[in-house]
Amino acid sequence: MTRYSLHNGFKAVVIGGSAGSFQGIIKILSQLPADFPLPIIMALHRLKHVRHGFVEALSIKSKLKIAEPDDKESIKRGSVYLAPANYHMSVELGNYFSLSTEMMLNNSRPAIDITLSSAAYAYKTKLIGILLSGANKDGGLGMKSIHDRGGVTIVQTPAECMIDTMPKAALSLTKIDYTLGIDQIIDFLKELYHQYK
Repeated sequence: MTRYSLHNGFKAVVIGGSAGSFQGIIKILSQLPADFPLPIIMALHRLKHVRHGFVEALSIKSKLKIAEPDDKESIKRGSVYLAPANYHMSVELGNYFSLSTEMMLNNSRPAIDITLSSAAYAYKTKLIGILLSGANKDGGLGMKSIHDRGGVTIVQTPAECMIDTMPKAALSLTKIDYTLGIDQIIDFLKELYHQYK
């Protein structure tokens, strides 16, 4: 029985997270099949001077390949992309990434708002946006952009978050389609997966 209003025309999943989101991300990635059909684009707050180890830590339990993209790299189905440390990562209309070192936004680089808003512009109704635990309001405006352009919006249940500032900011700014715990987010993505099988 389907629990969510889904179609099989989605082109990408974008995930934002900050403090308290790492274990949730690990759990999500560990549960997704190796042939998950959509690119997963992640903007996570991270230490700007620590360039190595983060992808490796995420990859330990993931069946999907995780990589930090290069500037102008094409976005491919079934891959997981992580915004590199100390770079903003945008999704461009030609289905590729652009990286920049412009000034920090919300005291962050990468800024979640930049990745989410650019993905909303590129994919419109064919985007699923997920915002997890975090300590500032980064991502709220990005989720509003996704909603305004007809994409699906999901935030982690604030009561489940280690720090609930980020999902609460999104809930205060825009209509959120689903407020879900990590296990429910996994169920959502698995249901999406089965739509494509």
